[in-house]
Amino acid sequence: MRLTLTNVDCGYSASSPVLGGISFSVETGQICCLLGPNGVGKTTLFKTILGILKPLNGYVEMNGENTAHWSARKLAQNMAYVSQFHNPPFPYKVRDVVLLGRVSNTGYFGQPSQLDYEIAEAAMADMGITHLRDTVYTDISGGERQLVMVARALAQEPQLLVMDEPTANLDYGNMVRVMSKIRSLRDKGFGVIMTTHSPDQAFMCESIVCLLQRNAPLIFGFAHEVITQENMRSAYGVDVKVIEFFDTHNRLVRMCSPLLEE
Repeated sequence: MRLTLTNVDCGYSASSPVLGGISFSVETGQICCLLGPNGVGKTTLFKTILGILKPLNGYVEMNGENTAHWSARKLAQNMAYVSQFHNPPFPYKVRDVVLLGRVSNTGYFGQPSQLDYEIAEAAMADMGITHLRDTVYTDISGGERQLVMVARALAQEPQLLVMDEPTANLDYGNMVRVMSKIRSLRDKGFGVIMTTHSPDQAFMCESIVCLLQRNAPLIFGFAHEVITQENMRSAYGVDVKVIEFFDTHNRLVRMCSPLLEE
């Protein structure tokens, strides 16, 4: 699977697009981290990729097909969205929340089949939350809720997962756990696009990066190519230093450290 954006203009009015000339591609087995300052248009770009907004110009394609002509059902069977906000109106059990990911296959009034239950179970196993199956969703921690939302997305059986700040409001431990599971999705052959405010998460995932800037072209490439002192200053207006060291397993680790003013 390849998601390709070609010369895409995003926004709500052709006379004043939020983003213009966006071109990049993401394939299965890749993670793409979308970086950029607040208000630069990351959410608008997500809405365009997901088909909520039509491109003002250009094309969004999956496997060479223009998604503008796809039905909502077909989009849901190929792309799954994981929001940073999810407050269920009822105290569903975790298994039932994950089963909601099967709606694009069963319909809103259809009864889940045995296959649907098996797919939901597999999704929970992938996220390491099988033990929470019968727990009420509202009674679990924020990190566990985020993994449930990813499992629900996996239950759609998509090729691509689109995640909006998947570690927002999580403590450090839960952030690391969620990022570890997201990284495992790449190894399972999924394509992932996620927004983040932390350049370090792009390094953690060994991802490709799409860096959006105000009044400047986007920068696209591998994390170590895009996350540089010059590019961070250009995008965010702050000075950073990229630190490199080898961990106890002799793996190269990169981190982005801000240079605070005295």
